[in-house]
Amino acid sequence: MGGHPEAPVLSGRVLAVLLSAMFMGQFDFFVVNVAAPSLRADLHASNGALQLIVGGYAFAYAAGLVSGGRLGDLYGYRRLFVAGMAGFALASLACSLARSPGQLVAARLAQGLTAAAMLPQVLALIAATVPAPFRPRAIAWYGVSGGLGSIAGQVLGGALITADVAGLGWRAIFLVNVPVGAVVAILAWRMLPTPQRRQRPGLDPLGAIGAAVTVGAVLVPLTIGRSEGWPAWTWVCMASVIPLGSLTWWWQRHLAGAGGTPLLDVSLLHTRTFRAGLAANAAFMCYFGSFMFTLTLLLQAGLGLDAFGAGLVFAPAGVTFSLGALGGRPLLARYGQRIVLAGSLLSAASLGSLALSLHAGGTHTALAWIVTPTALASLGNGIVLPSLIAATLVDIPPQRAGFAAGALSTVQQFASAIGVATVGALFFAAVRRSAGFGGYPVGMTWVAATDSALLILVAVLIQLSIRAAKTH
Repeated sequence: MGGHPEAPVLSGRVLAVLLSAMFMGQFDFFVVNVAAPSLRADLHASNGALQLIVGGYAFAYAAGLVSGGRLGDLYGYRRLFVAGMAGFALASLACSLARSPGQLVAARLAQGLTAAAMLPQVLALIAATVPAPFRPRAIAWYGVSGGLGSIAGQVLGGALITADVAGLGWRAIFLVNVPVGAVVAILAWRMLPTPQRRQRPGLDPLGAIGAAVTVGAVLVPLTIGRSEGWPAWTWVCMASVIPLGSLTWWWQRHLAGAGGTPLLDVSLLHTRTFRAGLAANAAFMCYFGSFMFTLTLLLQAGLGLDAFGAGLVFAPAGVTFSLGALGGRPLLARYGQRIVLAGSLLSAASLGSLALSLHAGGTHTALAWIVTPTALASLGNGIVLPSLIAATLVDIPPQRAGFAAGALSTVQQFASAIGVATVGALFFAAVRRSAGFGGYPVGMTWVAATDSALLILVAVLIQLSIRAAKTH
């Protein structure tokens, strides 16, 4: 696409088509949380099966992101986006038609893999086609679409299940993706740009297998370990991550030294902004994943809200996230990374307030004392997340945008799963010690305090990056 060199290459309509993938990917990541009771009743799914239905998507998604980014570099971002979106629609149709837990698990794995094909292309196209002065605005909208998708998974998912549209029950949450995905795939093929690639990188099947197996060795036991009582195989899998990761890393360095094109572009880790950005994104997503997961449990299992009522609690957070992401952009341009530091501290203080409210009120805590700090934390999240993404990719060359986007998304998903597993374990331990349903506010108090500490860590990492930028 041509145009004035100072004008953004992606128009508003094209950007909307592109960002719909981010919304859909995040929507399907969170929507199954509110559908779990319906899945248990309709499919007679066991606890382990439910964990795989929820976590299978996350595993396949995280395991395939780096490969999806590299395939975009190789075959073109538009082509991979369209193929991924079409595949995502078909996988969603398979989810809606599932008649057993096993069929739904297989379809969710397919959903995760197709999401891994389309989603890295979103950031890659932004990084490769939008001039630097306009990139923060595009990434702000990227953050809005992801945040709204996460929250819509709770709100719209709960509404669809409660409404029982055409008697479909939980199947409607997957079926809605089919017409939307088909339309977006057609529009994307017609509208998305095809940036020229300066080089044509080769495939690295051994690297792809090594990366997927390494990620799987962590995510699979973390996903189903708690519900299965942490059997020996889960610990063996997690212990195997060190040799598997080391072997994969050695192969990547060897292939690069031999003049090949490794899956993991290790040279990008020499870029200070990329390294610092990955660390800050990891800490943030560890908080975000664990908070969304445990707050849903508190609202439904602890306070007795139905799926729709629990979803409505997240609605104000969706509004404030959007305000933070869009309103934070001009503030960032004026005040720099200090506004991101302020956003992370706002979120940390809000979670501290939530912890105090739950500690004082227990199961009698008024919803207003949950909704308000959650919305304020989401305002801070909206300021922080798009800026973290932009800062991570700021020094990445356009021809490496696919890999960098895939690596960043992998770190985000990996950290989210770690947060759900580790902070979630703290939550369930507190619930057990505090006598069942009455213990859910106690568990959430510990989660809010822990996540507040993670956000302070994000603030420290941001402050360190500011100092490093001044001395660079």
